[in-house]
Amino acid sequence: MAIAVGAAAPPVPGVDVSGPHALVFYKVSCGVTKMATPAIERLAQAYPGLVVGVGQDPPSDLRAFATEFALSFPQVEDLEPYTASDAYGIQSAPTAIAVDADGTVAAVAESWDRPAWNRLSAVLADLAGRPAVDVSEPADGLPDFKPG
Repeated sequence: MAIAVGAAAPPVPGVDVSGPHALVFYKVSCGVTKMATPAIERLAQAYPGLVVGVGQDPPSDLRAFATEFALSFPQVEDLEPYTASDAYGIQSAPTAIAVDADGTVAAVAESWDRPAWNRLSAVLADLAGRPAVDVSEPADGLPDFKPG
């Protein structure tokens, strides 16, 4: 199970975001990650500068993935032994973690879980003082839930 809400958010090498933000952990070869990427991009578009991808892949693979899916958010790699992923208890991809300005975990969405991702988006909006955006609705064709 991923890190608990209320826990201190461990630092992630290469991520230098002051204030509230979301970390999205993923693996480019994961089918669920690929399926959910349009919703992840909607999260990044709704909260520019507040979403960082943490890919469990080499930089060249992350760049190719970003190009394929026209990603607008920065990515950092978390290669074996997956230090950042382990610190956050990541067991499924994708997993999103919202972090408040004090560095406390404020919300977690594991795998593809539409209600959890929309709740995380609402929490991030509240933390950032921005209007909330649903990153997925039934009409977008994504399932309500798919394990990653």
